[in-house]
Amino acid sequence: MSKLQGKVAVVTGGNSGIGLAIARRFIAEGAFVYVTGRRLAELEEVVSALGDQTAAVQGDVSNVEDIDRLYAKVRDEKGRVEIVVANAGIVGNETLEETTVENFDKLFAINARGVLFTVKQALPLMSDGGAVIAITSMATAKGIPGYSAYSATKAAVRSFVRTWTAELKSRGIRVNAISPGPIDTPILDTHAPNPEEADKLRTSFAAVVPLGRLGRAEEIAAAALFLASDEASFVAGVDLPVDGGVTAVG
Repeated sequence: MSKLQGKVAVVTGGNSGIGLAIARRFIAEGAFVYVTGRRLAELEEVVSALGDQTAAVQGDVSNVEDIDRLYAKVRDEKGRVEIVVANAGIVGNETLEETTVENFDKLFAINARGVLFTVKQALPLMSDGGAVIAITSMATAKGIPGYSAYSATKAAVRSFVRTWTAELKSRGIRVNAISPGPIDTPILDTHAPNPEEADKLRTSFAAVVPLGRLGRAEEIAAAALFLASDEASFVAGVDLPVDGGVTAVG
């Protein structure tokens, strides 16, 4: 039997990369998945590719009204949700000396506030015994130059997971996080001026991974499936590293 048969899931940032891989895996395991993203054209492609077990809602998680629209659609169509994956996020690299108010505020609005309200607004629809999964980062455990604000947003999410585990225990809602290491997704291309430099960046990231390569989005999706399923019924409050050993060894 499929591990998520008949369940309803929400995956924010499900239009590409890790979020898309999670949505695809959840659907393969029997779930109906609502995906969100800011770019309508990509969302339409996702729905076309994933089929009738998915629906898309365009929106920005930094905008609470967009989150409300998402859950209004879920309420009207399904009336419930069992799994929430708070995946939407951005990466912004600035040293302490370069940090701007605009970049700091944007990172926290999407990566921290967006996660909080994605989960908060789900609670009225969420079934007791449901699962919440937040995406953090290996940056919570490493001092990576140039990523002060970004790392702090992910540390905030790690703290949310601990607190919500305690707050939601009476409802049996399990809250966990996944901490990816360097993953080969399209977001890496945004950190380089051209494909050649992007390839160099991938090589440099792979060099610090004990397993000697970048991770795949499908490997994060496999971890998300475990945490969402009954196989993780006694797992709560953890931040599961899926990083090829970077934080354990480096």
